[in-house]
Amino acid sequence: MNAHTPISAALPFAVPASRWDDAVAATLSPAELLLYRSNLLGGDLTVTNFGGGNTSAKLEEVDPLTGEKVEVLWVKGSGGDIGSMKLDGFATLYQAKLLGLEAHYAGPDDDDKMVGFLPHCTFNLNGRAASIDTPLHSILPFAHVDHVHPDAIIALAASSGGEAATQEIWGGRIGWLPWKRPGYTLGVMLRDYVAANPGVAGVMLAGHGIICWADSAKACYEHTVRLIADAANYLNGKLAGKPAFGGQAVAPNPDRAAIAADLMPRLRGFMTGARAKLGHFSDDAEALEFTGSVDFERLAALGTSCPDHFLRTKIAPLTLDPARLQDDAYLAQKIGEYRDMYAAYYARCKRPNSPAMRDANPVVVLVPGVGRITFATDKTTARLAGEFYGNAINVMRGAEAIGEYIALDEQEAFDIEYWLLEEAKLQRMPAPRPLVGKIALVTGGAGGIGAASAARLLREGACVVLADRDAASVEDVRAGFARQFGKDVVRAAVCDVTDERQVQAAFDLAAREFGGLDILVANAGIASSAPLEETTIELWNRNYDVLAQGYFLTARAAWPLLRRMKDQGGSSVVFIGSKNGVAAATNASAYASAKAAANHLARCLALEGAPHGIRVNTVNPDAVIKGSKIWDGDWRTERAGAHGIDAGMELEEHYRKPSMLGRDVLPEDIAEAVYFLGSDMSAKSTGNMINVDAGNAQAFTR
Repeated sequence: MNAHTPISAALPFAVPASRWDDAVAATLSPAELLLYRSNLLGGDLTVTNFGGGNTSAKLEEVDPLTGEKVEVLWVKGSGGDIGSMKLDGFATLYQAKLLGLEAHYAGPDDDDKMVGFLPHCTFNLNGRAASIDTPLHSILPFAHVDHVHPDAIIALAASSGGEAATQEIWGGRIGWLPWKRPGYTLGVMLRDYVAANPGVAGVMLAGHGIICWADSAKACYEHTVRLIADAANYLNGKLAGKPAFGGQAVAPNPDRAAIAADLMPRLRGFMTGARAKLGHFSDDAEALEFTGSVDFERLAALGTSCPDHFLRTKIAPLTLDPARLQDDAYLAQKIGEYRDMYAAYYARCKRPNSPAMRDANPVVVLVPGVGRITFATDKTTARLAGEFYGNAINVMRGAEAIGEYIALDEQEAFDIEYWLLEEAKLQRMPAPRPLVGKIALVTGGAGGIGAASAARLLREGACVVLADRDAASVEDVRAGFARQFGKDVVRAAVCDVTDERQVQAAFDLAAREFGGLDILVANAGIASSAPLEETTIELWNRNYDVLAQGYFLTARAAWPLLRRMKDQGGSSVVFIGSKNGVAAATNASAYASAKAAANHLARCLALEGAPHGIRVNTVNPDAVIKGSKIWDGDWRTERAGAHGIDAGMELEEHYRKPSMLGRDVLPEDIAEAVYFLGSDMSAKSTGNMINVDAGNAQAFTR
């Protein structure tokens, strides 16, 4: 949106429409129809949010053991996303066995026990775990069931006026059940409600969505979409022409992107814990409307309503005064107060068997006029948390239009957050990769060594900003990494390291997109070769501009971000030097002396950075010919001429043969040293040089 656009009237709810294609559906099996329906629902964020909702179908299958036809429940498995899942994302269970589970049910206290019986109902040895919502689908006597929670529906479900609005919209065709945590008891309540009200075609579940059904996949899909459209149209009518949340109190700040880039690293530095956090910033219309409103503080304090929202966003957001964002003491105090609040919430609500208290830092930070910042231990989770809080804002807007917004009861919220079943799911997750939560910036990121180093860091879980002066090349590399590692974790910046403004902009991007910086790889370089008498001032200055001043500008811009991470285990700078920075080279005085200057700069910075937890080390490559952009240009011809040899394979042999190990040095070899120095494996090393040159006695550092 335009930076100067005022947010004065309530934003409308999106109205979904059917996207069913009969021609596509005609080619699909019953199970594939369920998947098609699920993907259509999950692929439309006006219908359900990421990871939210579940779908099912009761299908006839052949029992692999008996050869007889049996009824099997296909239902979205635990932890899946209906928008992106495949057929293997469904749990499959014997419907007869599921119905027989009621013999083990004695009341609401048995909900957790009933989950333990679900694996015993597995059909065809399917390893996909069934979710806690399975009883909502199995106990209802309908062939196709959808349970979704789009914003327009939850707005009804989370409002004091929601039940009356449900009656007004659908006239009794859609029922209403009070809040009940998902599980077997809710499934029984649904079945009994439907039996007592045979005319209903769906039921609103207070606090967390709607469940509806039909006799075919198409009819169920279109029924679900119509119900959401009905709710959206109703709420849009109530909101039309009226300001939401009491109207605007704080206008959007036109400098909010720069404010976020400055604020996020400071917040991240104060969020101490087991792992560093990654940030996500959003100044979308929803965030600006809500944070700038009269009712902002009142509603923000209530937290979210839908369990899906709450699990992503915590009990409540942290709100900040936009007039005090430059005050570090204020920010530290606010985060400390939030952690105290969270600890008190845990102490009030914990059960005798509750898991230990988790990370007490805020997930959602809201700033009037600036927007919404979310933090998590990985970028995707931080982004999703922001999107879920955006959903919560929409819910509040609609709920307040027809009554008063109702958040989850505190004890109910705690029992969901610290549910033993959720804890067991967390414990089953694989250990995070070593660099998850870390942010790296690599200059010369489109070149051979830069791209290889970035790939190595990404492989270990880091988020990476690729900075390179070649706009087309750096975008190509970014796009390739996005396909390989996911688009959340990699960004590109056009950056000439000799341009102070472009350098600062690259680090501002890292701060705004990820929250700060942990690892700097200063790699951007050039190479030149000429006898002293043929070395022009321009050639000399160009080498020093890129290889000495460029490293200085890069490190200086990184320093404020790196200093913020002292209490999070520190940070790392890795200079890509050269053998020629240590050992003299024929006809390369400008290049070699500039590299020597960069190497010594690294040692100086190691002294200066140590009190701030900043480690500075250097990797000295030699003859990285294969995969290197530098060796694709004049440097190859010039170095061949300096040694009186052919610029082809003879040059590679010339550099390989005298090495002590007699091996080629590749960009990936340099990347291994970069990873070591950037990671905690070298947490107690600074001021060092690692030679990756296949062995060259002349370049020994001692």
